[in-house]
Amino acid sequence: MDTRERLIESTRTLLWERGYVGTSPKTIQQLAGAGQGSMYHHFSGKEELARAAIDRTAEELRAAAEAQLSGPGTGRERIAAYLRRERDVLRGCPVGRLTQDPDVMAAPALRAPVEETFSWLRTRLAEVVAEDDGGLDPAATAAAIVATLQGGYVLARAADRTEPFEQAIEGILALLKTR
Repeated sequence: MDTRERLIESTRTLLWERGYVGTSPKTIQQLAGAGQGSMYHHFSGKEELARAAIDRTAEELRAAAEAQLSGPGTGRERIAAYLRRERDVLRGCPVGRLTQDPDVMAAPALRAPVEETFSWLRTRLAEVVAEDDGGLDPAATAAAIVATLQGGYVLARAADRTEPFEQAIEGILALLKTR
């Protein structure tokens, strides 16, 4: 992995663990094993590096979601596969956690990939919901699925155990089956 990649990966790790404010350029450089000159050779500053890291995280989240949502089975089966896939629940969603960071939300360049990712996810889920004509409003159902998923992370982190997340997921899936 070259220096640029190490900087991006280190920033991704630190953003997930500490948030934007808690991620200093010095800490990024230390974790990446890169000097200040290397960082500023590849990026104009912390915000540009954070944007590259957030973009990468968002791309990976979309790819992982698409793998399940475009797989075999009915729409509901694919949604269930997406919601039940293996996750590091107690760490939370690496994109969703960014919404709790006021500095990320205040910076249009950093907020944009977060907003785009959630918009993409709601749209993609709505497409899958629409495939199964169950009388559900696809957009409203997709928003409820995303809200349940993100809320499940919050509940699990607050309890410091995965069961509340699992209950939230099973609850939304049960609601989807009742239609």
